[in-house]
Formats: sequence, C-alpha cells, structure tokens
Amino acid sequence: MRFLANENFPLDSVEALRQQEHDVVWIRTESPGISDPEVLSRAQADDRILLTFDKDFGELAFRMNLPATSGIILFRMTAPSSAVVAHKIVKAIASRDDWAGHFSVVEDDKIRMRLL
Repeated sequence: MRFLANENFPLDSVEALRQQEHDVVWIRTESPGISDPEVLSRAQADDRILLTFDKDFGELAFRMNLPATSGIILFRMTAPSSAVVAHKIVKAIASRDDWAGHFSVVEDDKIRMRLL
C-alpha cells in the first residue's frame, strides 16, 4: 500500500512498514514543518493513505470538509517503546485491506472505521 506518514509518526514504524513492502513517504524527511492541511492535501494529491497520531486530521476531514478520500489512519495506542508501537502498527495495517476511503482509528484493542 501507499502511505504518507505524518511528521509525528515514529521512524521505527516507517521502517517496519517499508520492510513489509509498503511504499511509505515520511513528512519528517520530505517536507518537515508543513501544516496539517498541506499534509492532507499532499496525501490526496499523491493518492496515499495518511498515517498519523494527530487527532486534528479528523477535524480537517469532517468539520472543515477538506478532501481526504485517499484515507486517514489515526493511531491511538499505548506502548512501552517505539519498537512495540511499530509491531502494533504493522499488525493493524496487515489486518485489513480496505483503509482507502475511510477515516480509521486504531486503538490497542479495536479498529473503528468511517467512510470519508
């Protein structure tokens, strides 16, 4: 799958997804410091599912009605280390293939999805 990892997304998770053959562009190295609306616009333009820990993207997609049909995955999980977070993220991503077109919230024990 094609992903755009937000600047707040951990390096361990970016690398773990790449090891699983996913195409991941990381804002921290590609365009550090751009605004959230610019991140969302880039995800749309590049047809990439946005990966983030930032709740503001739900607001941008639903309240501000910014285009987000490529998909957004918001991670709301706890873990003792970035390696554990990476493992949980890879496992969650592998559990489904219908991320595109949804605003998804991945928590420790469940995944909620809503059409965009």
